[in-house]
Amino acid sequence: MQTLATIVTWAVFGLVIGLIARILYPGKQPMGLLMTMILGIVGSFVGGLISWAFGFRPELGPFRGAGWIMSIIGALIVVWVSLYLASRSDRTTGTGIR
Repeated sequence: MQTLATIVTWAVFGLVIGLIARILYPGKQPMGLLMTMILGIVGSFVGGLISWAFGFRPELGPFRGAGWIMSIIGALIVVWVSLYLASRSDRTTGTGIR
């Protein structure tokens, strides 16, 4: 039962972080709620890695203790990278809207 609670907590946290990042990022991001949730979870991991790289060593490993701010920063980075890669693939395949 504890595993289910952990998964639900990660999902809710990811959704909140993803929504905040999408609000802060300018422009339109074409993604649904599931992708927003995944964006927040991945952003939290990226934020944790960034804080770990700068020397903030949490007690239980590099992925814990990213906090809200680093999670949002990580999610903003993930949004930027994903939109950048999507725009590059549109240009190379010629399927972009012009």
